[in-house]
Amino acid sequence: MTKEQLDAHPGWESCTFEGAEMNTLLLGLKSTFREKLEWLEAAETLSRNLQAGRRQSKAAMPQRRRVYSNRRKQP
Repeated sequence: MTKEQLDAHPGWESCTFEGAEMNTLLLGLKSTFREKLEWLEAAETLSRNLQAGRRQSKAAMPQRRRVYSNRRKQP
């Protein structure tokens, strides 16, 4: 692939914020309602798995005691 062909590749259009947003909107327009539901279900499953993992890792960590002092340090 030459430099000119690489520069003209349509994939570069989505490398900016506006291009990525447009690509996402176009993908939403092209997908069916069923595909959107499947995507939402997968996202929900991922979110629940991440929450469960956070809870497990938090439960496995030893609790640290915090010591607060109201005394001011003497100079």
